Amino acid sequence: MAPTPTAHLPLAGRRIVVTRPRESAAEWRAALEAQGAEVIELPLIQVTKHYDKHTLVEVFAELTQYEWIVFTSANGARFFFEEFFKGFDDIRALGLVRIACVGEATADVVRGLHLRVDLQPRKANAEELAQELIARESIDSAKILVVTGNLNRDTLVDRLHEARAIVDRLPIYRTEETNLAADPIAGDFREKGADAILFASPSAVQSFFDQAAVLKPGAKARRPLSGSIGATTTAAMKQLGLPVDFEAAQANLDSLVEVLLRKLAR
Repeated sequence: MAPTPTAHLPLAGRRIVVTRPRESAAEWRAALEAQGAEVIELPLIQVTKHYDKHTLVEVFAELTQYEWIVFTSANGARFFFEEFFKGFDDIRALGLVRIACVGEATADVVRGLHLRVDLQPRKANAEELAQELIARESIDSAKILVVTGNLNRDTLVDRLHEARAIVDRLPIYRTEETNLAADPIAGDFREKGADAILFASPSAVQSFFDQAAVLKPGAKARRPLSGSIGATTTAAMKQLGLPVDFEAAQANLDSLVEVLLRKLAR
């Protein structure tokens, strides 16, 4: 029998679980399949646009008054600009505001609109962004808009308040756990297991923990290694007692695939 076209690839024969929301998993699937992996999608969370209309109208009315807009996630940036372009037909309506982003995926959304990212911390977490912003310049009385989701911690906003900034918070999306109890792919995971499971957010970690009973591999299933995209996700895993077998050096997909290859490549 002739070998399969992917037999020579480093992850050939390996089952890798991706826990991203379905609408965000395509890039992950493509990157892993390019290495020969069989990709199992377990969307532990779903992300939907959700905001208070009154708050959004107030924010848009004051856009030119902000010195900084901070985007803490790619979803937040994408949903913000979707609503922005419903109200404005010219990107110049943003005024002279500067833009800060947590993470490369978030920055990519902004750059995709031909906007410059003025600040992106070396480590992709909110604490690092606050620290670099405060170290960069005085933000005493600076008006800052933080675009966020329903589950984001208040650490960033609290740090900016401590530095005497005037901070408005705009929650623009909702993250919720998906129920995988009756999902046939979850059933396949219980039966066969996997070689690795990849976590990209604390909310996905929490969902996995909450659904441990319906996601536990059977006695004959492979026991997956657990991989984290970065420090914030790793902290959530450790807090819940989940093993962390590897962590990406940089909080992005390429770095996570690189460390996965080192762990599993034949």
